Amino acid sequence: MVVDRRSLLFAGTALGALAAFGFLHPADAVKASEGDFPFKLSDDEWKAKLGPAAYDVLRQEGTERPFTSALNDEKRAGTYVCAACDHPLFASQTKYESGTGWPSFYTFIEGGIGTSVDDSLFMTRTEVHCSNCGGHQGHVFEDGPEPTGLRYCINGVSLRFEPQAA
Repeated sequence: MVVDRRSLLFAGTALGALAAFGFLHPADAVKASEGDFPFKLSDDEWKAKLGPAAYDVLRQEGTERPFTSALNDEKRAGTYVCAACDHPLFASQTKYESGTGWPSFYTFIEGGIGTSVDDSLFMTRTEVHCSNCGGHQGHVFEDGPEPTGLRYCINGVSLRFEPQAA
């Protein structure tokens, strides 16, 4: 199938319109953050604790724009924790440059994350969330480096970096 410029522009415009009208992320969709997790706050408490961007990603399963997170360039040794509840998620030595614009890891800290099926955007993906609070982190894909072959593509706003003590 040949894709010309006009078809590509039309498809992009259609997806943008669907997203703008909420069809790709309906407000009544069941979110992983609504599950039963050890760390819980009311919606009002989450809004007070998190800034608007973090709330959108962590509690509403939004996505930050690529190449906007300062964590993309973070190279120090340490631990990436959930920005909502400080639960350890990823070790710095598992981070790599994927070129996608989001912090990427090839594995996670045991017990750090959970997954669920995400059927938005007209495809099925594996959503990644914090196992402690249910906060949306991003998605995992099967195009990562060895040894796992996985790419945990994570929103930087959903993480906080804790440097290793010197």
